[in-house]
Amino acid sequence: MAVGRFVFLSKDEIDLVHSQSLECLREIGVHVPSHSILKTLKDAGASVDESKMIVRIPEGMVVEALKKAPRSFKMCARDPRNDLTVPVSGPPYAATTGLGVYIRDMDTGEKRPSTRKDIADFIRLADALKGVDFVWTTLTATEVNQAAHGLHELWTAMQNTTKHVNGVSILSAEDAKAQVELASLVAGDRDALRKRPLFSVICCSIAPLSYETGIVEGMVELSKAGIPVMSMSMSLSGGSAPVTMAGTICNANTENLASLVMTQFSAPGAPHIYCSSSAPINMRTGSINYMTVEQCIIAASLGQMSRRYSLPSMVGDWGVNDTAEPGVPHTLTETFGLALSTMGNSDLVSGIGGLDAVKGASFDQAVIESKLWESVRTFMRSYTISKETIALDVVKQVGHGNTFISHPHTAKHFKSELIFKDPSLAKWEVNRSTAMVPEAKEIARKLLAEHRPPAIDKGIVSKGDEIIARFENSVHRE
Repeated sequence: MAVGRFVFLSKDEIDLVHSQSLECLREIGVHVPSHSILKTLKDAGASVDESKMIVRIPEGMVVEALKKAPRSFKMCARDPRNDLTVPVSGPPYAATTGLGVYIRDMDTGEKRPSTRKDIADFIRLADALKGVDFVWTTLTATEVNQAAHGLHELWTAMQNTTKHVNGVSILSAEDAKAQVELASLVAGDRDALRKRPLFSVICCSIAPLSYETGIVEGMVELSKAGIPVMSMSMSLSGGSAPVTMAGTICNANTENLASLVMTQFSAPGAPHIYCSSSAPINMRTGSINYMTVEQCIIAASLGQMSRRYSLPSMVGDWGVNDTAEPGVPHTLTETFGLALSTMGNSDLVSGIGGLDAVKGASFDQAVIESKLWESVRTFMRSYTISKETIALDVVKQVGHGNTFISHPHTAKHFKSELIFKDPSLAKWEVNRSTAMVPEAKEIARKLLAEHRPPAIDKGIVSKGDEIIARFENSVHRE
C-alpha cells in the first residue's frame, strides 16, 4: 500500500541515530530511581550503579526487548466498533489535547480552572465528533485531591465516551493499580481488560535520560496488566536535549529504547507505543515552541525510527494551538508544519481542542480542528499499487487518444481512488481566521445537548467511586 509520508532521515542517518542511541545506553546510561526496576535490569544483564541509580544497558538487551515487543495490537474501546489497530495502514488516528489546566468558557470566553464536569462535557463532545478517533483525558480535575487527579480524569472520561481512552497522568505504582482496577470494572475483570485494553497511558521520561520513581514504577505495573504504555520523551532542543536536531532526535530515541527495555523485561510482550512530544525551546523566552519547522522534522525523524523498530508510534501533533483564542490563527508556515507533523510516519496524533500550547482547551476549538482533520487526513489515505490499478490492459483496450470515462474500470475504481470532499467543510479550510468560531460554538452546543453515549451501569460507577475514595484515603494516611 502506498501512503503519503514525510521522510527526513536517510537510511544511513537512521542507522547512525540507532548506533549512537545504543552507545548512549551502554556508556552514559539512564537514571532510574527505583530499586525494584534496577534489580530487574541487573538480573537481565545491565550494569547498575546502585549509589547513583544509573543503569547502563548493553545492546543485547535492546535487541531482546525489540524481539519481545508486539508489532501490532488493538487499543480497544467500550464499543468494539471504535477499536483501533496499530500500526495504521493509512492516516493516523487523532485524539484530543491534553493535559490542560483550564477550560475556555463558550459563553463568557473566561479562562477558568478545569473540573470533572468540564472533562465530562469535553469527552462527551469528542465522543460525538467524527474527526476524533480516541480521547486523551484532556483536562486536569483541579478541584480534587491532586494525588488522585489521574484516577478522577480516567474514570470521568470512561463514563463519557465509547472510544478508547488515553490517560495522561500516572503518579505511582499504586495509582497504576487503581487505574487498572477501574478499567477492569468496565471490561468485566482483569483478564477481560488484558484481552481488550480499554485505556492506555502516557508515561513520560524526564529528559535528558532520567525517570521519576512513581512514573517508571507505574509504567511497569501497567505493562504487567497488559495496558499499552506510551513512553513519551519530551526532549526540548536547547533545554533538556542538545540544540541540534540530530542531538534531540537521538536523545528522544534513546529514552524510548530505555523505556522499552524496562517494560519488556518486566512484562515480556506488553503492548508498547514509541512516543514523543519533543520540540525546540524558544531561545528568547525559554518556553516550549511547538509551532516551528524543527518540531515537524523531529516528529518525522522519530516516526522513521519507530518504523525501523516495527513499533507503533505517537510522535505527531494535530491542532496544537499557541494562542489562547479559538480559530485558525496559524501562519502558512505553521499550517504546513502541522501537516508535515501528521504525515511523519506517526500512527497516532493528538491535540484536538487545545489552546495556549496545551495549557488549556476549548469546546469550539475541538469542533474546528475535528472538522479540519476530516479533510486533512485524506492526504494520508493508502493506495494500492498493483497491475490491476496500473491498468495497462485497460490502456490497451481504450487505445491512443481516447477516453477512460466510460470504461468499466473507471466505474469500478473511481470511488475508492478519488476523494470527494464534503462541500460543507470548505468554509472551514481557511487560514488565519476566526470566522468559523460562531458556527463551531453552535455545533458544540447542539452536540452537548443531544449526544449521550451509553451509560455505564450505576452499580459499576459506584464501585469505581469507592476505588477512588479508598485510594484517596490511603494517600491521606501516608
